[in-house]
Amino acid sequence: MSGSNVQEIKKEIRVYITVLISLAVLTCVTVSVSYLHLPIPQAIVLALLIAIIKGSLVACYFMHLISERRLVYLVLLVTVFFFFGLLLLPFFNFHDDLTGTIRVS
Repeated sequence: MSGSNVQEIKKEIRVYITVLISLAVLTCVTVSVSYLHLPIPQAIVLALLIAIIKGSLVACYFMHLISERRLVYLVLLVTVFFFFGLLLLPFFNFHDDLTGTIRVS
């Protein structure tokens, strides 16, 4: 092994350890936020924000998406679009139940 390969490996390990520590800290932040007794909408937004950050770290570094090609980003973008679409479905159903215009049995 040449010296440059060893240095590259050490650099990669340092990045993985940094991401691991970041995920552990964000997990502690998530648990700490649960004790703040925030109103439910604010708690959900904050929890989703922390989850998005943690998911992004996992996807970028452990799934190696940070160094992938454009097609992978396109597939990821489509997935995120449909994910948020599915998250909005209960909101639209709740809105319909309040107005009483649409009933699904």
